[in-house]
Amino acid sequence: MAYDLILDALGDPTRRRILEALRAGPMAVGDLARTQAVSRPAVSQHLRTLEKAGLVLAAPLGNRRLYAIRREALDELRSYLDGFWNEVLAAYSAEIQRRFGN
Repeated sequence: MAYDLILDALGDPTRRRILEALRAGPMAVGDLARTQAVSRPAVSQHLRTLEKAGLVLAAPLGNRRLYAIRREALDELRSYLDGFWNEVLAAYSAEIQRRFGN
């Protein structure tokens, strides 16, 4: 269940803010740290958690690593959450049929 790691990673507000910052495009740790209220080492630690969850990818660029969102992981999470939505819609449809059936 890949979404377990994703949900755990996104449970932290700092990691969510880092992921939000990466929506603008790939960034190095130092650039990300300037946008966060935590230290550069803390940003690195949060990025490792996001990477382990499959939410970000790191690509070496000279002596830096650029981090980018891994969109496929978001698709996996969306698919998981859509399962709940589909169940809600099915239950709603069943209730409408029960009350007003044809």
